[in-house]
Amino acid sequence: MTLQQLKYIIEIVNCGSINEAAGRLFITQPSLSKSVKELENELGIEIFVRSNRGISLSADGAEFLGYARQVVEQSELLEQRYLNKTPSKRLFSVSTQHYAFSVNAFVNLVKEFDQDEYEFALRETKTHEIIEDVKNLRSEIGVIYLNDFNEKVINKILKDNELTFTHLFDARPHIFLSIDNPLAKKKSIKIEDLEPYPRVSFEQGTYNSFYFSEEILSTLSHKKNLLVSDRATLSNLLIGLHGYTITTGILSVELNGSNLVSIPLESDEVIRLGYIKHKNVSLSIPAKKYIEQLEHYIKEYKY
Repeated sequence: MTLQQLKYIIEIVNCGSINEAAGRLFITQPSLSKSVKELENELGIEIFVRSNRGISLSADGAEFLGYARQVVEQSELLEQRYLNKTPSKRLFSVSTQHYAFSVNAFVNLVKEFDQDEYEFALRETKTHEIIEDVKNLRSEIGVIYLNDFNEKVINKILKDNELTFTHLFDARPHIFLSIDNPLAKKKSIKIEDLEPYPRVSFEQGTYNSFYFSEEILSTLSHKKNLLVSDRATLSNLLIGLHGYTITTGILSVELNGSNLVSIPLESDEVIRLGYIKHKNVSLSIPAKKYIEQLEHYIKEYKY
C-alpha cells in the first residue's frame, strides 16, 4: 500500500468514475484500475462495487476512505512544514434539499476559509440523490428533514446505506407566499385557506415517492399542483401565480427576495431538520466548519 494509491482512491471518489479520475491524474484508465485492484487484493477487501451503472463505494471502501483521507492530509501537513510545499486544494461538497439556510451557511463557510485555493461544491438536489451522494461520498454532508410521516422509511434507507442522521433543530411548518397574495396579511393559515391557490413543490424525478417529498403534507389532495426543480423558479411562481409552498419558515431576503412572506400554518406537524453523513467516515475540517455555520445560522432565527 502506497501513499499514491491512497490518493488514487480519493480522486476516484471525488470524480465518481475511474475514467475521469485517470484523466485528472494523467494516467491511463487500465493503469488506474490495475492499481486499485492490486490494493484491494493486498487489503483483502472490495473498495469499489462495480456494476453496469458504474462504481460505488462498498461499506469497507467507505471506512477505508476515511482513513486514507486522514493519512493524505497528515502527509500534506508534513510536506508543508518541512518541504515548504503549497497546500493542495481542499475539496468539500454538500448536497441539500432546497433550503436558504443551507446556502447561507455555505456562503459563510467559503468566506471563513482563508486558504488560497479550495474547491467547494453545493448541490441543491432531489432527496434520493442527496442520499446517493453521501452514500458514495460525492458529498460529505447531506441536509434533509424527517417528520412522523417519512421518518421510518428514510431511517431504514439511511441504515441500509451505512448513513446516520444528526438532528439540528425542529421547525413548525410555514407557508411561503407572495406579499400580494390575498392570504399574505393573515397571522396564521389553515389548510383549507390554501385550496384556491396553486401548490408549488420540488419535483423528485424518478423517485417520486411521497416519502421523498421536500414538503410535508404531500399526501393531501390538491386541485392545482406545480412542480419545479429550483428555488428561483419556485419564487417566480409564488409571485406570478399567487402560489404557495409549505416549508420551515426560515426566509432569507438575500436569497428569496423581499417579495415573499412566511406565515405559520395551523398544523401539529413538526419538521426535524438535520444532516446525514457516512457513519464510517470522519468529517473533514470544512465539513465540521459547515456544520458550525449551520448551527450558527439556525440560532440567529431562534430555533
